[in-house]
Order: sequence, then C-alpha cells, then structure tokens
Amino acid sequence: MKLFSVNTGTFKLDGGAMFGVVPKVMWQKSYPADENNLCTWALRCLLIETDNRKILIDCGIGNKQNEKFLGHYHIVGNEGFEKSLAHTGFSPNDITDVILTHLHFDHCGGAVKHNADKTGFEPTFKNATYWIGKQQWDLANNPNQREKASYLKENFIPLSEAGKVSFIEKECELFPNIFIKIYNGHTEGQIIPIIKIEDKTLVYMADFIPTTAHIPLPFVISYDTSPLITLSEKEEFLKEAVLNNYTLFFEHDNINECCTLHNTEKGIRANNTGLLTDFI
Repeated sequence: MKLFSVNTGTFKLDGGAMFGVVPKVMWQKSYPADENNLCTWALRCLLIETDNRKILIDCGIGNKQNEKFLGHYHIVGNEGFEKSLAHTGFSPNDITDVILTHLHFDHCGGAVKHNADKTGFEPTFKNATYWIGKQQWDLANNPNQREKASYLKENFIPLSEAGKVSFIEKECELFPNIFIKIYNGHTEGQIIPIIKIEDKTLVYMADFIPTTAHIPLPFVISYDTSPLITLSEKEEFLKEAVLNNYTLFFEHDNINECCTLHNTEKGIRANNTGLLTDFI
C-alpha cells in the first residue's frame, strides 16, 4: 500500500464560523485571519494505492460551479483533478473507488464535472465506484434548513444517475486494512476512513477535526449540526488516538498535513506535525 496527499487548492471561510464559540483572541495566533476575518483552508484529499485499487478519499470543490459561487470562497489552485493527480503518476481514469466522507460541497464537488459540450454533468472518475454513507445520502436528498446550502444536487445526483453509487450502512472494513467509522456531530452519517499501513494507523479526519487547531475539545466549528455530539465523539476518539498512536491526516489544515497526539497538562494536543511523508 502507498499513500499520496492530493492538493486541490485552498479556499476561505470565516474564522469565527470555523472556531465556533472560541474567542478570536484564542485562535488567531495559530490561524490568523485577513482583514475580512477570513482564514485560508486547504482542500486536501488522500489517494491510496493498493495491489488492485486506486482509492481516493474526498475530492474537493471541483471547478464546475459558476464564477460567482467560486469567487465567494476565494478559491486558489483549483485546476481539476487531472493536474491534481499528476504528481502521483495517475489520472482520473485510474481511480477505482472514491470514498466521500460526506456530501457538503467542499468534500464532493470534484466528484462530478461538466460533460464535453457542457450540456450536463458526468462522473469525474468514470471507472470508479463512489462510496457514500447511506444516512448522509438520505440527508443530502432531504436536507434540513441548516445544511441545505451545503448540499448541491449537481455534486451527487449525477453519480446515482450513472449507476456509480454504493452505500455504506454501518461501520465496517470496506477494503483490506481500510476501515470505516461513522460520526454524527458535524453532520449525520459522516464516514471517517481509518487506514492500517504496516505498523501505523492513519485517520482521515474530514470535518470531524478539520485542523490541528481544532484538537482542543472546545474548538468545535459552527457548521456542526450537533456540537454536543461532536464533543462526546471527539473526546472518545482523542483518547483512542493517543492510546494507539494514530496519525491524523487533515483535509483542511493549510499548515500541517498530519500530526500525532500526546497528553499535556492542558489536555490532548498535537505532538509531531508535518507532511504525510514524514509519518508514512
């Protein structure tokens, strides 16, 4: 098994929204905001190469939305997956499986692209099966008012119309050494992949813990639909991660790709930080 970090650009979101009830004076030192209180966040995916599969976890915002939409998020470096995958030596047609942690637009937008004459949409990875949590799929198709703006039907309905969707209904070993756990604090049915590689365990954090700055328990993003559930899930996970020496892989951290954890007087915090290649 080989792992590759895949960068699909950066975008900006309000710092207050991303740090919830935590005062700005406490987060701006580690994650400075611009004059509009916007912070820059990564759109980082993970590619897993196994003997017979090329498995992509999440796929960024994509570039099919109109300029007004893309401009609202100040996206930089979003040039499409052909260029994003170039450094791995693979192309979109090589991808056999795509795991979508959830269907908010910044995690699944790249799953679908315009067709050749831009009259409709088609899967970006035409040879891939797209794995989606069933609970999350149901929510995305009948969203609550809080999340409605994050679910864009053109990001996932074309996958179903093309017969490319398979559902994950419970925690499982989806592929050899790739396990799926389900967390519900951010959104119902967010699936978190856990990858065993040799003697190491890598966890793809998605929006469960989006950056190293969000490791302290009170640092819960305002987008979470059930923050008290997030707190409970996070507390249990962090203890498990320290006990088992997990490496965390961050989708949105614009500074660090990965970190390990340790216990401190202030609670569990990041220990070693760096690139994926520093850990795996």
